[in-house]
Amino acid sequence: MSGTEGPAKLRSMRRFFLRTFGCQMNQHDAEKLGNLLHHQGFSPSSSAEDADLVLIHTCSIREKAEQKLYTEIGILAKLKAGRPELVLGVGGCVAQQEGAKLLKRFPVLDFVFGPQNITHLPAMVARAAEHQRSLWVDYDEDPQRRFELPERHPEFESVTPGRAFVTVMEGCDLFCTYCVVPKTRGREVSRSSGSIVEEAQRCADRGVVEITLLGQTVNAYGRTRPGQVADEIPFAELIRRISEIDGIERIRFTSPHPIFVSDDLIHAYGEIPELCPHLHLPVQSGSNRVLEAMNRRYTREDYLDLVTRLRAVRGDIALTTDWIVGFPGETEAEFEATLSLLREVKFVDSFSFKYSERPETPAQRRGLIPMDPAEAGKRLEALQLLQRDLTLAAHQARVGSKVTILVEGTSRRGVDQQRGRCEYNRVVNFVSPAAVQAGSIQDVEIIDATPHSLLAVTALTAAAPRSLELPIV
Repeated sequence: MSGTEGPAKLRSMRRFFLRTFGCQMNQHDAEKLGNLLHHQGFSPSSSAEDADLVLIHTCSIREKAEQKLYTEIGILAKLKAGRPELVLGVGGCVAQQEGAKLLKRFPVLDFVFGPQNITHLPAMVARAAEHQRSLWVDYDEDPQRRFELPERHPEFESVTPGRAFVTVMEGCDLFCTYCVVPKTRGREVSRSSGSIVEEAQRCADRGVVEITLLGQTVNAYGRTRPGQVADEIPFAELIRRISEIDGIERIRFTSPHPIFVSDDLIHAYGEIPELCPHLHLPVQSGSNRVLEAMNRRYTREDYLDLVTRLRAVRGDIALTTDWIVGFPGETEAEFEATLSLLREVKFVDSFSFKYSERPETPAQRRGLIPMDPAEAGKRLEALQLLQRDLTLAAHQARVGSKVTILVEGTSRRGVDQQRGRCEYNRVVNFVSPAAVQAGSIQDVEIIDATPHSLLAVTALTAAAPRSLELPIV
């Protein structure tokens, strides 16, 4: 190949297709990837068939996501067989976890990269244009480099106008026995608070009204740990500074860890109006023995104390959580402890999963034997049925109240309804005499509820006869 063929091929690559799955961190990373490609002259394609570059951005928290990746690569291999010039790349947590194994197993791949190497995407694409395969899974010597990204183009913001995600830290130092994050995302690194506030200001200047702060253990932001000099403000102070930006009306964050919920953060719910009265606080189990086996570093009693203190400051706070059912060795009595904790706290909603053994986790290295899948499935179903009842009760308690929602667009039910999320992070489908602009804040009144969403009307619609049939979702 001559020295001009590679650059010529690079110039001819103009469309990319990106498929991503996983957590909100992954979704936000996908926005970063799209924005980086935009600054390289690429535009998004609606399908892999029409793209010059195809990226799959992966998750490895559960085995299902990993198997989905292998299926996707198999489909793309057939596509590349007919179009050898197509460039294929895989990024994200599975890429970090499997690394060179992916390149060896799938010769059709041009490059593989981990979450810490997003900023190297232009170099990877350039190497592919020179027919050079790349593996980028090493951690940069300067961990702040991962936060050095170009100005975001509006096309690669959150799918909801008016909302933006801002990364404040990455990695985790806690090593929960079931979790692969310290392996795939690396050790805990806090971003400069000045850089965070500047990005939040730029978001506000573009019309963003709601910011979600992201991190694996997001409320560990700014803490000092061995081997890292942390000269940053505490997480609660970071929230306060962002709340002072003109135009920012709502602040959320995910996902926190219970051991880093400080007194200052609790008081912030009573002192900062922009901080939404919703907290997703993963608990995982109601059994102290299981929590210890998971290396969660708190007890059931510690968690309940946090709940009491939060509700003392903000009585209407909506609490949601995560559960892992069927952790190795979990007894029937320990599962019942999980159900009793769910009843006691009355979580508004939760994400619940059967334990899935993941490579390179402490549980896998210790040889912990997973529970019988059928029994774990029965327990998961029981938990989810109880949660459904609690969610419906929480939603029904909202009927007759007024909430504010960030309008997201048309409801999945069709053009007769629009959809948004209220300050409590609940989906609200509403009707209005006229369409309301997506990205705006709207006052609505809740008139009905299902286990999945709330139904509301705007102030003008509320004045109409209540005999009007309003579809429920």
